[in-house]
Amino acid sequence: MHGNEVLGRELLLQLSEFLCEEYRRRSERITRLIWDTRIHILPSMNPDGYEVAANQNLDAIGYLTGRNNANGIDLNRNFPDLNTFMYYNEKTGGPNHHIPLPANWKSQVEPETLAVINWMNCYNFVLSANLHGGALVANYPYDKAQEQRGRGRGYHHASNTPSPTPDDKLFRKLAKAYSYAHHSMHQSPTCGEQFADGITNGASWYSLSKGMQDFNYLHTNCFEITLELSCNKFPPQKDLEKEWLANREALVTYLEEVHQGVKGLVSDQNGNGIAGAVISVQGIGHDVTSGDMGDYFRLLLPDTYTITASADGYQPQTATVTVGPAGPSLVDFQLTPNPVKGPLEKKAPATSLSSKVLQKKVVPRAAHKKTQR
Repeated sequence: MHGNEVLGRELLLQLSEFLCEEYRRRSERITRLIWDTRIHILPSMNPDGYEVAANQNLDAIGYLTGRNNANGIDLNRNFPDLNTFMYYNEKTGGPNHHIPLPANWKSQVEPETLAVINWMNCYNFVLSANLHGGALVANYPYDKAQEQRGRGRGYHHASNTPSPTPDDKLFRKLAKAYSYAHHSMHQSPTCGEQFADGITNGASWYSLSKGMQDFNYLHTNCFEITLELSCNKFPPQKDLEKEWLANREALVTYLEEVHQGVKGLVSDQNGNGIAGAVISVQGIGHDVTSGDMGDYFRLLLPDTYTITASADGYQPQTATVTVGPAGPSLVDFQLTPNPVKGPLEKKAPATSLSSKVLQKKVVPRAAHKKTQR
């Protein structure tokens, strides 16, 4: 998404070719991954910025040249700011998931950002990574600190206070999966900054607002981390093979991380999928929702969980499930409609003058309608 941070673009193109070649060779691992996983690859979110960066004199590449899009906008500071709503909701008891977009959001974002948000809303994505350059670290949400403490160098707002999500342990595991599968990221080689295990909470490193990884977590079902892949934002062509070999295993390992937690279908008594059903995990204050066909997937670490599925117009259903390390546990929910209350029955008329029962005309109540999510 930053046009001058080009290694991610080249790695994703090479990854696409690698997956196809390994599938044709009938690699057991890659064949299983492709059959079991819906993989979307976006090599470049900012082609205009890349063209600017690529047209420089390679002997005198500017540190920020090509970072922004054609309108001069940093796309990783251009998503709707949902963190502000989330931090307010933390104080007032509101949600920190599926936060709705402001009414005028389309007029405030760039065409590239709009296209990516529309793409996110077309698919029930579960896991993603946002590729950058200029450091060597796996960065996880939240990126925006609750309190901005001051400005660091360049685009950075200095911050040393972590801002963890309710899924902090899971995000740390996802980040470590990449850093330890990488040739050297987990060793935190010098790029000017040191990171234990090659990972960092975004706000602990530096706070930024309107970034894509926080937006994903707060608006969609998708869990995203940011991968800083090299100290050199625009490495020379001769280094690409070395960088590919350093990242190849990590890229495949990260794709495989999507297969953990629980998955299943939420349906009614007739087997019809219920879209927009809410999947809640006791003890983790962040929900996901089912897709258009009632399918859902909730990333979780190995443990035993109490999970509830709920939807407007239906009685919630709860299940206890043990999640293991080998793959997702299958948990289907079949929801029963809320009972419809019938009209009140008329009482029998009084049979004697001594009876003090007062008769009222009973008017049946209209069935209460609830808005579907």
